[in-house]
Amino acid sequence: MVVETKDIRNVIILGHQESGKTSVFEQLLADGGSIPKAGSVIEGNTVSDYNEDEIERKTSINSAVGWLTYKGTKINIIDTPGYSDFLGEVIGAMSAADAAILVVNAQNGIEIATDRFYKMIKKKGMPFLVFVNRMDKEHADFNKCMDQMTKKFGKQCSAVTYPIGEEASFKGVANLITKEGTDKIDAGDKDTVAVLSESLAESIAESDDTLLEKYLGEGALSANELAGAFRKAVIGGMVVPVFAGAATSNIGIREMLDAIVTAFPSPLDRPGIEVTDAANQRLLLPVKTDGPFAAQIFKTISDPYLGQISIMKVYSGKVAANANVLNTTQGVREKFGQIFVLNGKKDTAVADLHAGDIGCVSKLKSAQTGDTLTDEKNPVKFDKVPFPEPAISFSIKPKTRADEDKISTSLHKLTAEDSTFVTTRDAQTREMIISGMGDLHLNIMINRLIKRYGVQVEIGTPKVAYKETITGKGDAQYRHKKQSGGAGQFAEVWLRVEPMQRGAGFEFVDEIVGGSIPGPFVVSCEKGIKTALDTGILAGFPIVDVRAVVYDGKTHPVDSKDIAFQIAARHGFKEACTKAKPVILEPIMDVDVVVPDEYMGDITGSLNQRRGRIMGMEPGEGAQTIKAQVPLEEMYKYVNELKSITAGRGTYTMHFSHYEVVPSNIAQNIITHAQKNRVEEKEE
Repeated sequence: MVVETKDIRNVIILGHQESGKTSVFEQLLADGGSIPKAGSVIEGNTVSDYNEDEIERKTSINSAVGWLTYKGTKINIIDTPGYSDFLGEVIGAMSAADAAILVVNAQNGIEIATDRFYKMIKKKGMPFLVFVNRMDKEHADFNKCMDQMTKKFGKQCSAVTYPIGEEASFKGVANLITKEGTDKIDAGDKDTVAVLSESLAESIAESDDTLLEKYLGEGALSANELAGAFRKAVIGGMVVPVFAGAATSNIGIREMLDAIVTAFPSPLDRPGIEVTDAANQRLLLPVKTDGPFAAQIFKTISDPYLGQISIMKVYSGKVAANANVLNTTQGVREKFGQIFVLNGKKDTAVADLHAGDIGCVSKLKSAQTGDTLTDEKNPVKFDKVPFPEPAISFSIKPKTRADEDKISTSLHKLTAEDSTFVTTRDAQTREMIISGMGDLHLNIMINRLIKRYGVQVEIGTPKVAYKETITGKGDAQYRHKKQSGGAGQFAEVWLRVEPMQRGAGFEFVDEIVGGSIPGPFVVSCEKGIKTALDTGILAGFPIVDVRAVVYDGKTHPVDSKDIAFQIAARHGFKEACTKAKPVILEPIMDVDVVVPDEYMGDITGSLNQRRGRIMGMEPGEGAQTIKAQVPLEEMYKYVNELKSITAGRGTYTMHFSHYEVVPSNIAQNIITHAQKNRVEEKEE
């Protein structure tokens, strides 16, 4: 079926965990005829939760794309996880969506993630509707949900459908625009429905001056007048339509589908998207099929049969199978194979994709999530998708040589799929570090490493990259003499050490006068001192911010040689540093913690307990950003404490700032631990 851009809707489904998003997704696909019947999360046969870990946990971990056609309109739907650990999946999907469905659990009302997703929707300026799901469950309360929404999101939240019956007796919905079904509403709800109907009419009228004038004059509008202005009101944000329903019972879904078609924007309704052209100039790229091809990859999947699948949204032009395109992000050409669309993991081949549509291609050689694909003659580049920084890290190491051979390839596939899952190798500690959004996130990625790729790993807390330096001056005279059999060795080096500014590194100074140490052996001294920098003074950590000055020495006409002066300089340097008040340095992080106002005191207290310094605060809408500097050692498990204190509503990001001297009591523990580890390594 060929669908014009004006007849495409790109919709993301958002909601708190266990609000029933996946059931809504399933029923939309079923009602649109894309699948024979809706799958069940309990039975593990849904279209979107097709990974083994999702079926096992009965919850969404990844975003999933589906599509359906309804009344001549193609609707691309992206189902997303509700847990904050998988926020990256939501952010990637939001970059491709033009409108949102916010699913609310009728039993629980506005929850933590509901509020978070609402703020993300508003920040993007995206029109959305609310589906109050699970109206057939015990303690479901539509009116309570409406009250919470109007208080939290504003009076533009307007009920479009109202439940007929409640809990076990819930049997349908009444339409407050067409008035269909209003005669079946319980008598006790008639007054409430009248108020909601009036509020809806007023909100719709406010989107059109002529309509508002008529409404104020006559006090009422016809169903046709309301329906005619409904789309403008929704796209303009004057109305956030609220629908009642129960996805597993297929009640209220059809009414929502009608609203998606009639009220949600097509890609043509957006003004265009900002891009950077080949001359590095910013411009607005209009959405049109006859323009130059431009698309952005918003999700990557590693499929065991198809390889790497790149899911993209086309913003301009069109692209056919077997096309040659330019990846402007990587600066390489890419060759398309077959183009297809997805319903979960089921792929359907299509001849081409045009502006506004979502589809995918497999086995691109360099493409990654966030990359721009364009026509070679008209290259542009989209802004990178702003994925959040990882918040927690583990160290991992393969258990066997076979695991060692597989781990790099396996981790590469996992990081390609998830832009918030990051792997690095610490140059100093030589550890492989995996970082993610939380304990749950990393545990799932490790589980995939084991079950999907057969890699067994050992997990630990990463080692902190401590360093050592000196805070005073020290002097040493060291003689190295070896005469026991064979060629002798002799070297005597006089040197001093002094501290440098933090971050200066290392400096070697030659102050030899009169040739007491010949030039080639001065170079040997520098070599020897540089080898000592890696092994530390106190606990074996690298030495930094030190100046070493070699100012005198002695040689032997036969036994002085390169290795002798390296040894003498190395030992002399360590001896001088020992006299120069050595200390341990630890990395300090700039930490930004965003928390609701009511948790400010608890969070500042927790940061102080972690040796943090509060540097300032920035007020926001209902939340504060606390800016602090905290030692990295104190931050490895902070994400769990933050979740506990703020009931999951707090988030933080951190970046390296500088190194500082470790307090003496903590330094002693670090030294003792390091010495113990060295003894154990020798015993092994």
